[in-house]
Amino acid sequence: MSRQLVVLTLAAAFVLTACAREETPAQAPAPEDITAARDAANALGAQLKTRLLNAIETGGPIAAIDVCNLEAPEIAANVSDETGLRARRTALRWRNPANAPDDFERTAMESFLSQIETGADPATLELAEIVTGPQGRQLRYMKPIMTGGPCILCHGTDISDEVKTAILARYPDDQATGFAPGEFRGAFTITKDLEK
Repeated sequence: MSRQLVVLTLAAAFVLTACAREETPAQAPAPEDITAARDAANALGAQLKTRLLNAIETGGPIAAIDVCNLEAPEIAANVSDETGLRARRTALRWRNPANAPDDFERTAMESFLSQIETGADPATLELAEIVTGPQGRQLRYMKPIMTGGPCILCHGTDISDEVKTAILARYPDDQATGFAPGEFRGAFTITKDLEK
């Protein structure tokens, strides 16, 4: 075989290999999956808010800390069981280490924060992507959580000493204070396994 033919053959093989390696564009999530994830996030938010407001009304902020500490994981587990999706909360500055974000969640929240800081309406923000990782293909959905009025009792800038003591007793490494009403607090995060 001539040297020129060998070079052309190798060049053709390189081009074919490069074409075979080309990534296909990310598949968009199905609209019904996005709707289901959005509904799960809304259900988690509504159930937590109702339970927290009831606790504050009957027992004050200390009772609300107990709800977040003891009942919030159960509420998330119930929403997960009811919807077939994994539902939870996360934050860039978390109180419970079990709520620390993974890389996908951290990147999404940093994007939300950046968009909010440049004037985006948080109520219109959400992220839905299909990602492939060690767990296989998954729908990942996130929606911002903003600091509401009652939230400042335990997450604000002027927390009573009694509340601070109660928080630190349950969460010695707490990072989740210093928020103002209307400030980005964290996100609801929903995961659906699509296939292994």
